[in-house]
Amino acid sequence: MSSDVRHLLFVCSRNQWRSPTAEALWRRHPGLAVRSAGTSPKARRTISAADVSWADVILVMESKHKSRLVADYSRLLQGKALYVLDIPDDYGYMDPELVEMLEISVAACLEL
Repeated sequence: MSSDVRHLLFVCSRNQWRSPTAEALWRRHPGLAVRSAGTSPKARRTISAADVSWADVILVMESKHKSRLVADYSRLLQGKALYVLDIPDDYGYMDPELVEMLEISVAACLEL
């Protein structure tokens, strides 16, 4: 990958609805490489130290996800952009309202 590619990691609790929706929306954007994961041990894909190390920008859905990452990976988070999107767990995968919220909030965070 080119050095001008930004690595985005989207994080929610169980990696079922919000973060996979964000990953699907942003994975085809030029200049971005995208992954998603969850903070719960029962997540479809549980976040790892390798994910945190890989990411340039981490976008979490709620403050509790940020708290979990800081508790588990504080050293690895140094120097990384970490944003809380404030999107509650009220939406299904690719819900039109969720898609709109993600398009607006992520574009604002990334200054796109």
